[in-house]
Amino acid sequence: MSRIKKYKAQKRHIAKTISWRIIGTVDTVLVSWVLTGNALAGLKIGAAEFISKMMLYYFHERAWFNIDVPNSNLRHIYKTITWRITGTFDTVIIAWVVTGDITAGLEIGAIELISKTILYYVHERAWHKSKFGLVRI
Repeated sequence: MSRIKKYKAQKRHIAKTISWRIIGTVDTVLVSWVLTGNALAGLKIGAAEFISKMMLYYFHERAWFNIDVPNSNLRHIYKTITWRITGTFDTVIIAWVVTGDITAGLEIGAIELISKTILYYVHERAWHKSKFGLVRI
């Protein structure tokens, strides 16, 4: 049994969801604003993602809680990849709907693929070092 399986962690998943969403939303707003040249479009895309990604991220965390990968570095890489696929697809769709331009959606998604992969991995490593929200069972 891995280290994490010895704990109940629902509060932790909620806190991680909130902390990641703040980081992710700021990144989305800035990338969208820079690429579209429209601050309002950036804010709209960020607001829509704030809601959709909170739900997606929480369920992603809950699913990964049940997957045992003993090597924490590999675990974080796998989680980063699965989350980035989910998150990028969501970003492209939302940006396309908000801007009405599939190219803008794809460009925003492509930039975020890089920026958010790096940010997410760092976020995962920071949370790995934290005991917040872990209740031993």
